Amino acid sequence: MPHPIDKKAKNILFKTFWSAAGWIDPRVQHTPPDDYAYAKAQGLMFDPVSFSHDQCLAEILAMRDSLSALQAGRAFVSSLSSRRLDWRSGLASYAVAQSLAAHPYTPVESSRSYGPGGQVTRVGYTCSVCRDAKDGNIGSANYQDVDLNVLSFERLKWGGVRHGRLDYTWFDLRQLSGEEIPEPTAEDIAILNAILSTIAASQAGDRASTLEPKLKPLLASSKDERRTLIEILACIGVMRPLSHNRPAHGKSDWNFVNDWRGEDGYCATTAARYFSPYLAQG
Repeated sequence: MPHPIDKKAKNILFKTFWSAAGWIDPRVQHTPPDDYAYAKAQGLMFDPVSFSHDQCLAEILAMRDSLSALQAGRAFVSSLSSRRLDWRSGLASYAVAQSLAAHPYTPVESSRSYGPGGQVTRVGYTCSVCRDAKDGNIGSANYQDVDLNVLSFERLKWGGVRHGRLDYTWFDLRQLSGEEIPEPTAEDIAILNAILSTIAASQAGDRASTLEPKLKPLLASSKDERRTLIEILACIGVMRPLSHNRPAHGKSDWNFVNDWRGEDGYCATTAARYFSPYLAQG
């Protein structure tokens, strides 16, 4: 049987980062030591970790190779009625890991900050090989004292936020690998097929923002949870844009699904790769 989330530990984690007003200012975030020890013992809070790009990548590839597409897909489907958003997240990280191969950190400039007079004050770098493997991938040379607790919080609250970041991929796959995922229920399977049918029924020109409210009647969820679910389906290639040369209409905060349109529907081949035991026939 899957291990249920300890409610007290989850509450401790959430109160560290979130209030009724939203994110708590990082400058005042605090977890009392006894609470931290309790949440850590329950596997929801963690000590900081440090590793290099190459170490992180090697562990990601090892965890990826220990999982199958159907295992990652089962976790996603089993999350739909249970609202175990942490199970949902790992599917996107598994797909991100599929795009990666062993390589050394290869820096390329990714950003610049400017001060008064136009002087460059900061230059940011990412790994060019990670970046070019899949849109949205970010790899740093070194990860020093990574706060896994904010990653754990985002994973449990929304189903993950930082898909494509190498440190999140590592954390997400590590957590997924340690989970005992149950077989999806009949309700889970019905929700999956309803989601795919809704995507398939999208009108030409529809965007992810058009699709999101249409999913509301299908499963218990917040708007942010539905947005993340759509991003996961795009990340794994189920919602695959048939063109990346489409006019933008204003600023978008979508990531993997930004170029998808209703006429693209969904990729049945990719859906079968991850979800074949649960897809409606015919």
